[in-house]
Amino acid sequence: MTEKKLPISVVLLTRNEEANITACLESCEFAQEIVVIDDGSVDQTVRIAEEMGAKVFLRSMNGDWGAQQTYGISQTTNPWIFLLDADERVTPHLQRTIRDVVESGKIDASYEVQRENHFVSGQASHGVVRPDWVLRLMPRDGASVVGKVHPAIVTPYESKRLKGRLIHFPYSSWDSYFRKFDKYTKLAAEKYLAEGKSCSFVKDILLRPLWAFFKVYIFNRGFLDGKLGFIFSVNHYFYTMAKYVRYYYLKNHGGKI
Repeated sequence: MTEKKLPISVVLLTRNEEANITACLESCEFAQEIVVIDDGSVDQTVRIAEEMGAKVFLRSMNGDWGAQQTYGISQTTNPWIFLLDADERVTPHLQRTIRDVVESGKIDASYEVQRENHFVSGQASHGVVRPDWVLRLMPRDGASVVGKVHPAIVTPYESKRLKGRLIHFPYSSWDSYFRKFDKYTKLAAEKYLAEGKSCSFVKDILLRPLWAFFKVYIFNRGFLDGKLGFIFSVNHYFYTMAKYVRYYYLKNHGGKI
């Protein structure tokens, strides 16, 4: 027997996600409503989402992830919202714990879920790709998202944790990895400039990347993940350096070398 759908609205931001959208939406069949905010996809993302019953709104993100998610929340109609990315999947265990919360009838808390990273070429679960807790299920009332890079979710409700994991496929290839690398180091530099953040060549470009590598490879045990653990840790060194190099030159030379 098919279980009754829950009064939850899933909010999903997309751009050229035809490879991910079907599996993602299939994992959300527990929700009454799926709201997709599409940032100008030129593939079949919009068609697939509409055929699977999602409400699709076309809106340019303009580099502001937080504003895009807040817009998505404003288009929902249910008392609960669940924030999801196209490269994530809601596991059956997590679906059951979500159902327990919503069917209890209490709307008095928001909920973090643990996100587990998966890769086609090998296992990596430590260091920079170790499982993390992310706030995803919350009452719609008072919810919003702020920030362009690593945005923060704002909700007036206390945060609790749910059992069950969210599966995350962060990179389909090294090409997609380095596209994100370029995008997020650029956005980070622009954010630091807007905030007027200080930047020292010695502290932030020479020393901070070394600490970033040491932290994820040794303290967070990235070495346990073998080749991928080493590669991700070294790349984290360069990610940290790149965002501060971009900011240093953006601040002092208008981005020119």
